[in-house]
Order: sequence, then C-alpha cells, then structure tokens
Amino acid sequence: MTDKQVKLAVIGVGAMGSSHAHDIAAIPQTHLVAVCDLISDRAECIAQKHDCAFYTDYKEMLDNLELDAVIIATPHAAHTPISIECLKRGIHVLTEKPLAVHVLDGEKMRDAYQLALSEKPDLKFGIMFQQRTYGYWKTVKEMLENEVLGKIMRVTWIITDWYRTQTYYDNGGWRASWSGEGGGVLLNQCPHNLDLFQWFVGMPVKIHGFAKLGKYHDIEVEDEVTAYFEYANGAIGHFITSTAESPGTNRLEIIAEMGKLVVEKEKITFWQNKYSSIHEIKSSPNPYNLVENEEKDITFTHHGTPGHRLMIENFANAILYQEPLIAPAIEGLNQLQLSNAIMLSSFLNQPVDIPIDATLYKNKILERAKNSKIQTIKLKSNPFDASKSFR
Repeated sequence: MTDKQVKLAVIGVGAMGSSHAHDIAAIPQTHLVAVCDLISDRAECIAQKHDCAFYTDYKEMLDNLELDAVIIATPHAAHTPISIECLKRGIHVLTEKPLAVHVLDGEKMRDAYQLALSEKPDLKFGIMFQQRTYGYWKTVKEMLENEVLGKIMRVTWIITDWYRTQTYYDNGGWRASWSGEGGGVLLNQCPHNLDLFQWFVGMPVKIHGFAKLGKYHDIEVEDEVTAYFEYANGAIGHFITSTAESPGTNRLEIIAEMGKLVVEKEKITFWQNKYSSIHEIKSSPNPYNLVENEEKDITFTHHGTPGHRLMIENFANAILYQEPLIAPAIEGLNQLQLSNAIMLSSFLNQPVDIPIDATLYKNKILERAKNSKIQTIKLKSNPFDASKSFR
C-alpha cells in the first residue's frame, strides 16, 4: 500500500457509481471514505460492502467528512450543481460523462472551476472519458499528431452498435426522458465517440443534424441520428448513430491526402499513399490515375486494465503527483457543443454554427422537459438550473 492515499467519496452509486466504488477499493493510492445516493438502501448496501460511511444528502456528506476528492455518477443534470459545490469547497472532482446536459451548465462548471483555481491552484477537475486510454484510439491520436495522414479531407464514424431493446428503456427510470436525462443516444451512449471525434480532428464550424425522436422505441428522445460537420479548412465529417441496429457497426474512417485510415473491430488498417492525392489531382496528366498505396495493419499496445480504473488511477496520481489528467473536464464542453448542436439543428431544421446559441438550446429542452411523460429526478428545483442544489 502506498503511503499517500486520496480520500474519495462516490456520489451516485447505481451501475456506474458502484463499479467506481469497487475500483477505488482496489487501487492502492485511493481510499473510499463514503458513498452517497438518494436511495438509502442502495447507498447502505454499497457502504457495507466497502466498509465506509453512506449518505443520502451530498451536502451533508461534504459538511461532515474531510474529503480530498469525489467521483460523480449521478443522473446528468445533477453533475453541474454537485461539481460546482465541491469545487467551491476546494474538493477535486472527477465526473461521469457527459459534463452536463447543455452547454450553459457546462460553462457554469468551467467558470466555477476557474474561480476555484484562484484559491487552490492544484485543484483537479476531470471527466470520465475512459476511451482515451484505449490502445487503438491512442494510436490514432498519435498518428494524427505526427501528421502521418497529411491534410484531413473526410472523417466518417458509423457507430450503431449501441443496440438497446424497449426493456432497457423501461427499466431505466430517469433515462430516455427530457426531464430525467435531457436527451437520448447522443447524451447517453455517444459522448465518448463525440469526444474522440473532436480529440482527433478538432471542432467543426458548422453542423447540420437530423435526429429522430423515439423512431424505434417508445421514448421521447432521440434514438437515431445523422449529422454532417463542416470544418474551417474544407474538411467534412459524418456522424451516424442509433440504438436500433442489430447487428450494428462501429467503423471510423479518416480520409486524408496521404491515405485512408480505418478503425473497425479493434483493428487499425492504413492504406498509405506513396504521394499526396491532392497533389496528384492538380498535377497528373492522366484523368483516371489512382494514387499508389500500400495496405498496412497498424500495431498498438492494448490498454489491458479497464478504462474506468485507469481514469481513477490517473485522477489520483494527478492529485498526489501532478500527473497530467487524461481528460480535463473542461474539454467535455466540446462534446457538449457537438451533441447540443446536432439536436438544435434538428429542432430548427437548419444548419447551426459552432459555438451554438446555448440559451436557445437550453430553452428548447426546457420546453420538452416541462411536457415530459417521465418525471423521475427528485430535485427541489429545475433539473437544468445549475444554480440550485441537488439534495
């Protein structure tokens, strides 16, 4: 056991939070002090399993315990007020994805963090984008950073292997509702993919989104989405996702002047051009001349340890030893911009610029939340108002 340990609490111990509690208990540099959940029996059960305290009110827990850090695994809307409260108290925060439900709340979290840094410069604020630890995605990132592909022309991600039955949604409680989750596949399943998309090739300047609400499931939020991205340098992107396709597809294509990179079934294939396709377009006397290329299987080191545990270990090491965070929480704003932009474009039936009109988007989902068929979040205030407390 290490001499230094981070005293941690988990707020929200459903499926993900209970898994995080298990990981914390197994990591030498972390110590699980307490868990908190609105459901008392659930909190008590997890606390007994890990021999720690339990609470049903996170503010009461913060008042009574000396904590170094918290992991937040509550419904999405609660990430904002809980994070802000903890940051104000100088407590390090690792929040589950997404950062928030909408950009305005994400910006409030960013502002609270920047203010807290003035009092505690070493304060850490991370987000659980564990797919950044996966070996194949790290290799793609390295290839792009090293400019192996040259100028990017097109990025297409078909990510439709998120198949869910109606039973999944019926048993989900707060999920798949405007009042509870604030969105569907883009906010639940796809934050990782949208984060990786922008991590690889940056942010577009314009998005045209097409989202179908409850097309295949009896839900009020989106379960099928197609989006078109435009980049400042002329590159284009496509993002296609669904929770209704079986078998689904998970295929990322990055097309660039120096070839085509495909990631599918945890395999990276690179058709590497021997010279620039863009230069060939401009200079070749042959109207049909294809660029010579070589097909290569790109090797990578598998991450091995489960991604969530790697993120918690990194969070603890950032606190103890100033190790850089794998995913600073503020970068979660980019993923929110993308998911919110796709939905806003679909609502308006027209392309939208990045950054979006965040107030307009918030108002759009508030209208839907008021008429939501499912009212499950036990908040004393509006679930999308970060100025109020979650208790």
